[in-house]
Amino acid sequence: MSLSAGQPAIYEINALVWVEGLGRRLKRPVTLATVPPQEWEAIADLGFDAVWLMGVWRRSPTGTRLARSLQPLLEECRTILPDFTPADIQGSPYCIRDYTVDERLGGPGALAEARAALARCGLGLILDFVPNHVAQDHDWVLEHPEFFIGGDAADLIRAPREFFRSGGRVFACGRDPNYPPWQDVAQLNAFHPGLREAAAGALLGIAGQCDGVRCDMAMLLINGIFRKTWGDRAGREPRREYWDEIIGAVRGRYPGFTFFAEAYWDLERELQQQGFDYCYDKRLYDRLVRETAGAIRLHLSGDPGYQRKLVRFIENHDEPRAASVFDASKGAAAAVVMTTLPGARLFHDGQLEGRRLKLPVQLGRQPDEAPDPAVQAFYARLLHAVRDARFCEGDWSLCEISGWPDNQSCRNLVSWIWKREDKRHLTVVNLADTASQGRIRVPGLTIARRTWRLVDLLSGNVFDREGDEMTDPGLFVDLPPWGYHFFEF
Repeated sequence: MSLSAGQPAIYEINALVWVEGLGRRLKRPVTLATVPPQEWEAIADLGFDAVWLMGVWRRSPTGTRLARSLQPLLEECRTILPDFTPADIQGSPYCIRDYTVDERLGGPGALAEARAALARCGLGLILDFVPNHVAQDHDWVLEHPEFFIGGDAADLIRAPREFFRSGGRVFACGRDPNYPPWQDVAQLNAFHPGLREAAAGALLGIAGQCDGVRCDMAMLLINGIFRKTWGDRAGREPRREYWDEIIGAVRGRYPGFTFFAEAYWDLERELQQQGFDYCYDKRLYDRLVRETAGAIRLHLSGDPGYQRKLVRFIENHDEPRAASVFDASKGAAAAVVMTTLPGARLFHDGQLEGRRLKLPVQLGRQPDEAPDPAVQAFYARLLHAVRDARFCEGDWSLCEISGWPDNQSCRNLVSWIWKREDKRHLTVVNLADTASQGRIRVPGLTIARRTWRLVDLLSGNVFDREGDEMTDPGLFVDLPPWGYHFFEF
C-alpha cells in the first residue's frame, strides 16, 4: 500500500503501552497478532489511512538498566503512575538493540498478522527507523566499530557523559548538537560507506514489513549538519547525501515505500529534496501554540507543492498532550487548522479522548484517564466531516481576508479553500480569544450571479449567500473566540 500519492491521516500508537492497556481491558494477554479486529476497524472508521506503531523493535537491555537508574525519570514516572515500580520502565524505543519485533508484542509473526489485519481495513502500516544511533549493546559496536564516531581515553576522562568504553574501544554517545548526549546510545558515523550500506540493508529489512517509516531526527544525517556536529571525527564528507543514497537503495526494491522525516531547524525543504515524501511541520505546531494568525498565514504562503509534503500535528509522543497545552476552545480551533490543511495529518492515541498526561517513552503502561466527552464528540464530528468531504483530492489555496478601517479583527482569521470538480470546501478559523469579523474572498472561482448554499459540516448550520457578494467584497464571517467554519458549497 502506497501512502505517498495522497495526503494520509495517520494514527500513532505507542505499541507496548497500547497492547498492555488492551490486555488489562480484555483481562487476557494481548500481542499484535491477537488485537481484536474491531480495534483496527474503529481506527479505519474514523477515516485514518495508516497506523504508526511506534516502538515495535527490540529495546536494549543495557539501555533499560540505565533508564531504571535515572532518578529524574523515576520521579517523573512516580507522578504519572501511583503504583509505579522500576519494572514499569521498559527502555526507550529509540535505544534499539536490533530491528527485530519485540517478543512482548509477539515477535515478527505477530507484526505480519497485524499488518494483514490493517490491510483488510484499508490501513497502511508505518514503523520506526532510527538512523543516527543504536544501543550501546548493538552487535555493530563490537563487530563493526568502524561504523561509529570514536574517541580515546582522554575523551573519556574529559567528558565521561559524552563517551563510553566497549570492547576496549571508546565510542561517542549519540547526540543532537543542541542538547547533552543521549547516554544510552552509540553515535553512528553517517559518512562511513560501510555504515551506509549496512543502514540500507537494515532499512530494506524494515521495508519488507510495512508501508512506510518515520525516520527519527532525520536532519541530523544531512551532510552539512553531520559535519558541523562531529567535525574531523567523522572523516571525509561523501559526495552524496546520506538520505539520497539510503532512500534510493530502498526505492529500488520498494518503489511505493513512503518516507516520513522527523525534522526541525527549517530543514524540511532540503529533506524533501533528498527524497522524503513528508516532513514534520514543527513550525506550524509552535505557531499554533504561541503565535498569531498572521504568523500562520505567512507560514502557509509558500509553494503548495511544499505544503503538501508536510506532516501537520498538535500532539505526538514527543510533545505535551494537546489537552494540556490548549484549552478546549483553542484546541478545537488548532485541530481544525491541522486537519483541513494540505499534507499528512498525524494524530496521537489518546488525543481524541482528551488525555492530558504525557508519558516518557521508556514507560511501559499508562494510568487510566477518564475520557473527555466534549473532546470525543468534537473529534468524531471533525474526522467524519473530513472523511466524508474527501476534500484533499482537490486543489488548495489560501483565501484573501479583509476588514474595515474601524474593525481590523480580520487579522485574527485564517482561511483556505479546496476545489474538486463541482465541490468546494472552505475553512475559516478565528485564532484569537476575542470575536472576529472579516470578508473572505475565494480565489479563482466564478460564483457571481448565483445563490450559493453553504453547509457547515461541523455545526450543521446552513447559509444562503449571493455569489456577487462573495466575489466582492467577499463572504462575511463573524466568529466567536476560537470559532471556525468548515463549509461545503
